[in-house]
Amino acid sequence: MRRFFRDNGLSITMLTLFILSLLGQSLTGHHEYNEDRQEHHQPEVAYSEYLTTGHFVEATFENWESEFLQMAAYVMLTAFLYQRGSSESKDPDKAREEVDRDPSRARNRRDAPGPVRRGGIVLKLYENSLFIAFALLFLFSFALHAAGGVNEYNSEQREHGQPTITFWQYVAGSRFWFESFQNWQSEFLSVAAIVLLSIWLRQRGSPESKPVDAPHGETGSG
Repeated sequence: MRRFFRDNGLSITMLTLFILSLLGQSLTGHHEYNEDRQEHHQPEVAYSEYLTTGHFVEATFENWESEFLQMAAYVMLTAFLYQRGSSESKDPDKAREEVDRDPSRARNRRDAPGPVRRGGIVLKLYENSLFIAFALLFLFSFALHAAGGVNEYNSEQREHGQPTITFWQYVAGSRFWFESFQNWQSEFLSVAAIVLLSIWLRQRGSPESKPVDAPHGETGSG
C-alpha cells in the first residue's frame, strides 16, 4: 500500500483536492442558491435537488470546459510550435526528439502498448489519443455548460415573468459566449505564463522546470 501511494501520489493528491473543491463549491453554491430563492419568496431546495439545477451545472462545466480546451490546445500546439528557452517546449534546434520517434518500429516489442503492436488505424488514433480525449472532454463540458446555462437563464426569466428561450437560442446569445471567453482567456494566459516564466525562473525538483543551473537559452526540462 505504501508503494502504491508513492507511485500514485500526484494523481491521488490532485483528485482529492478536486473532490474537496467540488464539494466546497456545491455546499456554498447550495447556500447561495437558497438565499437567492428566499429573496424572491420561493421555497428552498434540497442539496440533492440543487446538484441538478442550472446554477450548479452551468458553474461547474463552464470551468471544466475551459480547462479541457486549454489542455487540448496545449497538447496539440506543443507538438509543432516552439518557445526557445522554455521548459515546456521542444528544442527548435533538434531535428527529432524522443516524443517524435516512429512508434511503428516498436511493433514487435513485448512491452509496447496494444495499439502500437496492432498498427494501422488503431495506431493512428492512439498517436493522437491524448488530444482526442481532451477534445472530447471539452465538447462534453461545452454541451453541459450550455444545457445548464439555458436552464438557469430560463429559471431567471420565469421568475421575472419573461419568455423563455431554446437551447440553440441560448448558445447563439452573448451571455453564453461571454461566460466561455472570460474563462478561455484566463486559461490561455496561464499557459503563456508558464511557457514564458519557465525560461528565466526555476523550481528545484519539479519536472515543469529546467534544472536550476541550466542557462536561460536551454529549451526543454532537460
